[in-house]
Amino acid sequence: MYKMNKRILVLLMSLVMCVSLLGGCGSRNTLVKDYGNEKLTEGHEGGESESYSVVCTIFPEYDWVREIIGDTGADYELTLLLDNGVDLHSYQPTAEDIAKIADCDLFIYVGGESDEWVEDALKEARNENMQIINLLTLLGDDIKEEEIVEGMESGHEHENGEELVEEEEQEEHSHEPEYDEHVWLSLKNVQNIVPAIAEALGEADSRNADSYRKNAADYCARLSALDQEYESMAENAKIKTIVFGDRFPFRYLADDYGLDYYAAFAGCSAETEADFETITFLADKVDELELNSIFTIENSDQRVARTIVENTQNKNQDILVLNSLQSVTGKDVEKGVSYLQMMQENLEVLKKALN
Repeated sequence: MYKMNKRILVLLMSLVMCVSLLGGCGSRNTLVKDYGNEKLTEGHEGGESESYSVVCTIFPEYDWVREIIGDTGADYELTLLLDNGVDLHSYQPTAEDIAKIADCDLFIYVGGESDEWVEDALKEARNENMQIINLLTLLGDDIKEEEIVEGMESGHEHENGEELVEEEEQEEHSHEPEYDEHVWLSLKNVQNIVPAIAEALGEADSRNADSYRKNAADYCARLSALDQEYESMAENAKIKTIVFGDRFPFRYLADDYGLDYYAAFAGCSAETEADFETITFLADKVDELELNSIFTIENSDQRVARTIVENTQNKNQDILVLNSLQSVTGKDVEKGVSYLQMMQENLEVLKKALN
């Protein structure tokens, strides 16, 4: 029903889009920035400048494009759709969002179940030369299926170790796998994504293609350096397991560095209430592993995490926050936050917890 509501919303937005645009934009809920100061006039009648429009759904994509564009001479209109703190799983496009996508030169989106609305939005495309990057499609065999681990809601285990899953959920997942959308939380994935974005930008603006490739290579070197810091952290960590009193969007990160995890909910779960069995299982894991901290994601009310702490023997564990980078706001961007900065901050939090 949730997916159907998104599809219906997009169709309704498409019908009213023209009226909305004629009536004026009103208040924006998308962050739009122009990059570059020099104008490209060659090949355009009347000396008009050439500009390029890029629309990104989430902040990491937006920041990667900023890094690749750098100080090139082309003018860019770069739009971040999810700029008001709503995460990927709750986002619903506005008529203006659909209009921005319809006219853009490059559209970048994640491509998981949260982006079911994109198929209908792209039917409104008016730019025949639009390029589209679907991150899950781009990464191919490197993407992972959503997983339910021991103790997680909807995946409790009996004493004999057989997984208990409700019949309806089992039937739903038997037809096609649900993929973990949080691919941007793997620095290794991003090193494959960034060059592809650079190539797409070079297709749209061939005059600066070499610059985009160089900027992408420089940025990938910085990604690789941070990746090595994560490798070193994991190799030297005294503790190799993390416990999340929250949903867990960090499977890619955990797998990259050989970390085990337990969590209350899967990464794309909409659940917020954990039952007694989940709470006691996670609290027992904290005691068994002698952990001094448990985790939540950003913007969590930490209620589940606090309840887990209250059910441990010592009741004194720290509650730490790992940032999934999917709730970054326009105000955060204006303050100068970056993908690398936030991933560096996550590294420091992990160092504190695992040593």
